[in-house]
Amino acid sequence: MHESNLTAQALAGRYDATTIFLHWLSAALVIGLWIAGQSIGFFPRGAPRLTARSSHITAGAVLGVVLLIRLVWRHAGGTQLPRTDVGILGRAAAGMHHLLYATLIAIIVIGLACVWIRGDTVFNWFTVPAFDPGNKALRHNAVELHSLVANLLLSLAGIHAIAAAWHYRVLKDGVLQRMLPRLAAPTRKKSSN
Repeated sequence: MHESNLTAQALAGRYDATTIFLHWLSAALVIGLWIAGQSIGFFPRGAPRLTARSSHITAGAVLGVVLLIRLVWRHAGGTQLPRTDVGILGRAAAGMHHLLYATLIAIIVIGLACVWIRGDTVFNWFTVPAFDPGNKALRHNAVELHSLVANLLLSLAGIHAIAAAWHYRVLKDGVLQRMLPRLAAPTRKKSSN
Protein backbone atom coordinates (compact mmCIF):
# COMPACT_ATOMS: atom_id res chain seq x y z
CA MET A 1 0.00 0.00 0.00
CA HIS A 2 1.32 3.43 -0.88
CA GLU A 3 2.41 5.53 2.13
CA SER A 4 0.02 8.44 1.48
CA ASN A 5 -2.92 6.04 1.01
CA LEU A 6 -2.10 4.35 4.32
CA THR A 7 -2.02 7.68 6.15
CA ALA A 8 -5.26 8.89 4.56
CA GLN A 9 -7.00 5.62 5.43
CA ALA A 10 -5.68 5.64 9.00
CA LEU A 11 -6.72 9.22 9.64
CA ALA A 12 -10.21 8.65 8.30
CA GLY A 13 -11.11 6.51 11.31
CA ARG A 14 -11.77 7.21 14.95
CA TYR A 15 -11.63 4.95 17.94
CA ASP A 16 -14.94 3.84 19.36
CA ALA A 17 -16.43 5.55 22.41
CA THR A 18 -15.54 2.69 24.78
CA THR A 19 -11.88 2.69 23.74
CA ILE A 20 -11.72 6.47 24.10
CA PHE A 21 -13.40 6.38 27.53
CA LEU A 22 -11.10 3.63 28.83
CA HIS A 23 -8.01 5.46 27.50
CA TRP A 24 -8.85 8.74 29.25
CA LEU A 25 -10.04 6.99 32.43
CA SER A 26 -6.70 5.15 32.56
CA ALA A 27 -4.83 8.43 32.07
CA ALA A 28 -6.81 10.14 34.85
CA LEU A 29 -6.26 7.22 37.22
CA VAL A 30 -2.51 7.12 36.53
CA ILE A 31 -2.11 10.86 37.19
CA GLY A 32 -4.36 10.75 40.26
CA LEU A 33 -2.58 7.69 41.67
CA TRP A 34 0.83 9.27 41.14
CA ILE A 35 -0.25 12.44 42.96
CA ALA A 36 -1.85 10.42 45.76
CA GLY A 37 1.24 8.21 46.07
CA GLN A 38 3.47 11.26 46.40
CA SER A 39 1.14 12.75 49.04
CA ILE A 40 0.57 9.83 51.42
CA GLY A 41 3.59 10.74 53.57
CA PHE A 42 2.17 14.22 54.20
CA PHE A 43 -0.84 12.83 56.06
CA PRO A 44 -0.52 12.41 59.84
CA ARG A 45 -0.08 8.84 61.05
CA GLY A 46 -3.25 7.10 62.10
CA ALA A 47 -6.68 7.48 60.51
CA PRO A 48 -5.74 10.22 57.99
CA ARG A 49 -2.80 8.24 56.57
CA LEU A 50 -4.82 5.01 56.63
CA THR A 51 -7.55 6.73 54.59
CA ALA A 52 -5.02 8.17 52.13
CA ARG A 53 -3.26 4.83 51.64
CA SER A 54 -6.59 2.96 51.45
CA SER A 55 -7.80 5.39 48.77
CA HIS A 56 -4.57 4.84 46.83
CA ILE A 57 -4.89 1.05 47.10
CA THR A 58 -8.55 1.15 46.03
CA ALA A 59 -7.85 3.43 43.05
CA GLY A 60 -4.96 1.14 42.08
CA ALA A 61 -7.31 -1.85 42.13
CA VAL A 62 -9.75 0.13 39.98
CA LEU A 63 -6.91 0.85 37.53
CA GLY A 64 -6.21 -2.88 37.41
CA VAL A 65 -9.84 -3.64 36.55
CA VAL A 66 -9.94 -0.83 33.95
CA LEU A 67 -6.74 -2.13 32.38
CA LEU A 68 -8.13 -5.67 32.22
CA ILE A 69 -11.35 -4.42 30.62
CA ARG A 70 -9.31 -2.29 28.23
CA LEU A 71 -7.15 -5.21 27.11
CA VAL A 72 -10.16 -7.48 26.62
CA TRP A 73 -12.04 -4.75 24.75
CA ARG A 74 -9.02 -4.00 22.56
CA HIS A 75 -8.84 -7.62 21.43
CA ALA A 76 -12.56 -8.46 21.39
CA GLY A 77 -14.56 -5.47 20.25
CA GLY A 78 -12.64 -2.24 20.09
CA THR A 79 -11.94 -0.38 16.90
CA GLN A 80 -8.58 -1.31 15.43
CA LEU A 81 -7.03 1.45 13.35
CA PRO A 82 -3.94 1.08 11.19
CA ARG A 83 -0.74 2.90 12.10
CA THR A 84 -0.55 6.48 10.94
CA ASP A 85 3.21 6.41 10.57
CA VAL A 86 5.14 3.90 8.54
CA GLY A 87 8.72 2.86 9.00
CA ILE A 88 10.66 3.66 12.13
CA LEU A 89 8.12 6.18 13.50
CA GLY A 90 5.34 3.62 13.25
CA ARG A 91 7.43 0.98 14.97
CA ALA A 92 8.44 3.49 17.68
CA ALA A 93 4.77 4.38 18.29
CA ALA A 94 3.78 0.71 18.51
CA GLY A 95 6.73 0.06 20.83
CA MET A 96 5.70 2.96 23.07
CA HIS A 97 2.15 1.61 23.35
CA HIS A 98 3.44 -1.85 24.27
CA LEU A 99 5.83 -0.32 26.80
CA LEU A 100 3.00 1.72 28.35
CA TYR A 101 0.84 -1.39 28.70
CA ALA A 102 3.74 -3.41 30.16
CA THR A 103 4.54 -0.64 32.64
CA LEU A 104 0.87 -0.37 33.65
CA ILE A 105 0.78 -4.10 34.32
CA ALA A 106 4.05 -3.90 36.26
CA ILE A 107 2.93 -0.99 38.47
CA ILE A 108 -0.32 -2.78 39.35
CA VAL A 109 1.43 -6.07 40.16
CA ILE A 110 4.10 -4.29 42.23
CA GLY A 111 1.41 -2.26 44.01
CA LEU A 112 -0.44 -5.45 44.95
CA ALA A 113 2.84 -6.95 46.14
CA CYS A 114 3.43 -3.88 48.32
CA VAL A 115 0.02 -4.35 49.95
CA TRP A 116 0.83 -7.99 50.66
CA ILE A 117 4.40 -7.30 51.84
CA ARG A 118 3.35 -4.45 54.15
CA GLY A 119 0.14 -6.03 55.35
CA ASP A 120 -2.12 -3.04 54.74
CA THR A 121 -5.47 -2.35 56.33
CA VAL A 122 -7.97 -0.97 53.80
CA PHE A 123 -10.45 1.54 55.28
CA ASN A 124 -10.62 -0.61 58.45
CA TRP A 125 -12.80 -3.00 56.43
CA PHE A 126 -10.19 -5.72 56.13
CA THR A 127 -6.48 -6.31 56.65
CA VAL A 128 -4.19 -8.09 54.25
CA PRO A 129 -1.80 -10.11 56.44
CA ALA A 130 1.85 -9.13 56.03
CA PHE A 131 4.02 -11.58 54.11
CA ASP A 132 7.01 -11.17 56.45
CA PRO A 133 6.13 -8.63 59.18
CA GLY A 134 9.67 -8.22 60.50
CA ASN A 135 11.37 -7.76 57.13
CA LYS A 136 11.67 -3.96 56.91
CA ALA A 137 14.23 -4.17 54.09
CA LEU A 138 11.82 -6.11 51.86
CA ARG A 139 9.04 -3.63 52.62
CA HIS A 140 11.34 -0.66 51.86
CA ASN A 141 12.61 -2.21 48.61
CA ALA A 142 9.10 -3.04 47.38
CA VAL A 143 7.86 0.49 48.05
CA GLU A 144 10.95 1.98 46.36
CA LEU A 145 10.41 -0.22 43.30
CA HIS A 146 6.76 0.80 43.17
CA SER A 147 7.79 4.46 43.31
CA LEU A 148 10.46 3.99 40.63
CA VAL A 149 8.06 2.25 38.23
CA ALA A 150 5.39 4.89 38.94
CA ASN A 151 7.85 7.62 37.93
CA LEU A 152 8.79 5.64 34.82
CA LEU A 153 5.11 5.26 33.91
CA LEU A 154 4.46 8.97 34.34
CA SER A 155 7.53 9.78 32.22
CA LEU A 156 6.39 7.43 29.45
CA ALA A 157 2.88 8.92 29.59
CA GLY A 158 4.45 12.38 29.30
CA ILE A 159 6.40 11.34 26.20
CA HIS A 160 3.19 9.85 24.78
CA ALA A 161 1.37 13.15 25.42
CA ILE A 162 4.19 15.17 23.83
CA ALA A 163 4.02 12.94 20.73
CA ALA A 164 0.24 13.47 20.54
CA ALA A 165 0.74 17.24 20.85
CA TRP A 166 3.40 17.08 18.12
CA HIS A 167 0.93 15.34 15.81
CA TYR A 168 -1.73 17.94 16.64
CA ARG A 169 0.29 21.18 16.56
CA VAL A 170 3.14 20.47 14.14
CA LEU A 171 2.08 17.68 11.81
CA LYS A 172 -1.61 18.65 11.92
CA ASP A 173 -2.44 15.13 10.78
CA GLY A 174 -5.51 14.34 12.88
CA VAL A 175 -3.88 11.60 14.96
CA LEU A 176 -4.89 13.16 18.29
CA GLN A 177 -8.49 13.61 17.15
CA ARG A 178 -8.80 9.83 16.73
CA MET A 179 -8.67 9.47 20.53
CA LEU A 180 -10.56 12.62 21.56
CA PRO A 181 -14.18 12.29 22.67
CA ARG A 182 -16.66 13.69 20.20
CA LEU A 183 -18.08 16.94 21.39
CA ALA A 184 -21.80 17.39 21.14
CA ALA A 185 -22.87 19.39 18.13
CA PRO A 186 -24.05 22.87 19.05
CA THR A 187 -27.79 23.16 19.16
CA ARG A 188 -29.41 25.68 16.89
CA LYS A 189 -32.04 28.00 18.15
CA LYS A 190 -35.25 27.71 16.21
CA SER A 191 -36.17 30.96 14.62
CA SER A 192 -39.64 32.19 15.30
CA ASN A 193 -41.45 33.34 12.19
